[in-house]
Amino acid sequence: MSQHSTTEIQQESKTPLLSINPDQTQNLNQDIQEQVEQEGTDLHKSIQRFESCLILLGFDQSSVLRFGISWITFLVIGIAIPVIVVLVSTNCSTCGLYEIEGFELVIVVSHASLAAVALLCLSHNLRKYGIRKFLFVDQYSGHVERFSKEYIHKISGSKRLFVFWVLPCLILKIALESIRIMYMHQESWWQSFSILVALSFSWAYVNFIYLASCLVFHLVCNLQIIHFDDYGRLLEAETDVLVFIEEHARLRHDLSKISHRFRIYLLLVFAVVTSSQFAMLFQITEFSNKVTFINGSDFAVSSIAQVVGLILCLNAAAKISHRAQGIAAIATRWHALASCGPDDVSRMRLSNRLVSDGSSESDLEAMNYIPLPTNTQLASYLSSYHRRQAFVLYLQNNPGGITLYGWTVDRSLINTIFFIELSLVLFVLGRTTVFTYESLP
Repeated sequence: MSQHSTTEIQQESKTPLLSINPDQTQNLNQDIQEQVEQEGTDLHKSIQRFESCLILLGFDQSSVLRFGISWITFLVIGIAIPVIVVLVSTNCSTCGLYEIEGFELVIVVSHASLAAVALLCLSHNLRKYGIRKFLFVDQYSGHVERFSKEYIHKISGSKRLFVFWVLPCLILKIALESIRIMYMHQESWWQSFSILVALSFSWAYVNFIYLASCLVFHLVCNLQIIHFDDYGRLLEAETDVLVFIEEHARLRHDLSKISHRFRIYLLLVFAVVTSSQFAMLFQITEFSNKVTFINGSDFAVSSIAQVVGLILCLNAAAKISHRAQGIAAIATRWHALASCGPDDVSRMRLSNRLVSDGSSESDLEAMNYIPLPTNTQLASYLSSYHRRQAFVLYLQNNPGGITLYGWTVDRSLINTIFFIELSLVLFVLGRTTVFTYESLP
C-alpha cells in the first residue's frame, strides 16, 4: 500500500502543473510579430505623412526640378506678390493713413528672410540624410521596434502643435487685414478683396515654412527625450557600468549630430528675428506720429509669429539639454543606493557589533561564529564601487546637450540672451527718444 502510494506521488510530481500547447505558443509569437509589424507600418505611414507636409512646403529639393520649383515658388509667393501688392495698395488717396509703405516692406523682408533660412538649412539636411535618419528613427538604430508608439505619439503631437500655433496667427492676420481693407477704399471691392487674399496667402506661406522648420527641430529634440527616458529606466534595471557608458556615449553622439546640423539654422533665425525686431522698433519711433492701431497692428502679429518660432526652438533645445544633464543626478542616486544597500548595511552592523562586544569575552564565547568577508569579496565590492564612482564622474564631466559652438543651450544661456536683448532694446529706445527730442523745435 505504501509503495503504491509512493509511486502515485512520484508520477504526480513528474506531471507538469501547466500543460503548454505548442500551437498556443506559436499563435502567441505570431500575434506578437504581427503587432510589431503593424506598429512599424503605422510609424512608416506617420513618417510618410509628415514628409508629405514638408514636400508641400518646398523642403524636398532632392532633384534639380524640385529645387527650381521650390525656390521659384518662394520668390513669387514670398517676395514678388507681397512687394507688388504693397506698392499698389499704397497709391490710393486715403491709404497713407492706414498703411505705411516702410512698415509693410520691413515685414515682408523679415518674413522672407526667415523662410529663406528655413528652406536653405532644412532642405540641405533632408537631402543629405533623408527623413528617417534626420529624425533618428532609421531602422539601423535598433530602436524602431521598441519606441514605435512613442515615435508616432511625438509626430502627432508636433502636427497638433503646428496647427495650434499657426491657426490663431492666421486668423488674427486675416481679421486685421479685413479691418484695414474696410478703411482703405480702392477703386473696387474686388481689388480690395484681391489685395486681402494675396497678402494673407503670402503671409501664411512664408510663416508656414518658418514655423514648420522650428517644429521639425522641436520634434527631433522630443524624439531624443524618449531615448533619455529609456536610459533612466536602464539605470534601474542593469548593473553593468560599461553598458551605461556605451549607451550614454551613443546618446551624446546623437546630440552632437543634432547640434551640428542645426547650429547654423538656430544662429541665423536668432539673428534675423533680432534684426527684424530692431528694424520694426526704428520704424515705429520714426513714424511715431502716424502709428495707429490699423497700420501698426501688423507689426504685432508678425512679431508674435517670429517670437513663437524662436521660443519653440529654444524650448526644445533647453528641454533636451536639461534632460541630458539630469542623467548625472539619476546616476548619482543609483550609485548612492547601490553603495548603501542591504549588504553594506549588514556588513556595517556586523563590524560595529564585533567592535562593541570585543571587551566582553563571555559574550564572544556565547555568540555564534559569524565569518568575516573574505579578501575576494572585499576586492569585488571595492572594484564595483570604484567603477560606479568613475561612471558618476564621467557623467558630471560630460553632461551633453544641444550646443552652439561650445555654448550649451540651457536655462542659463536663455537668461543671458534675454538680458542682452533687453539691454539692446532699452539702448535703442533711449537713442531714438533722444534723437526725437533733439529734432523738435
